[in-house]
Amino acid sequence: MEPVISYRIQAPLAEAEATVRAALMGEGFGILTEVDVTQTLRTKLGVETKPYRILGACNPGIAHRAMSADPRVGAFLPCGLALFEEPAGVTTIVLQDPGVIAVGFTADGLAEAASEAREKLTKPWTPSPPPPEVLERPSHLHRAGRPFYTPRG
Repeated sequence: MEPVISYRIQAPLAEAEATVRAALMGEGFGILTEVDVTQTLRTKLGVETKPYRILGACNPGIAHRAMSADPRVGAFLPCGLALFEEPAGVTTIVLQDPGVIAVGFTADGLAEAASEAREKLTKPWTPSPPPPEVLERPSHLHRAGRPFYTPRG
């Protein structure tokens, strides 16, 4: 099982981040943590990087069920998302796959919580038919049985 799920959006990072935030809010997630990686590396190391942000998303009900099943799960919360800008105004969104937690822990009820979190985290990016702004799932991350998108034309 891959630890992440990735999607690409035809939008610069700031616009893609606003889209991600709104989509997650619609699924009951809030953003608990934010890291501007570009600014942090500029300040701490004096290096310039492409625009890159990390967000920590949490759905309180799902998090409560997961931590009730096994309190050690808290070490994997909140759900991490990375957004980084590619050339030509494309932003890649990388989501921590909650299913990885269910594989690593065997507590009753955890698989259901992880499955619900995965469904809600990916729902905005896996509609049918895909919205025109979703370009594709990067080919190196495609696995059999997982949806991927190609440009609409």
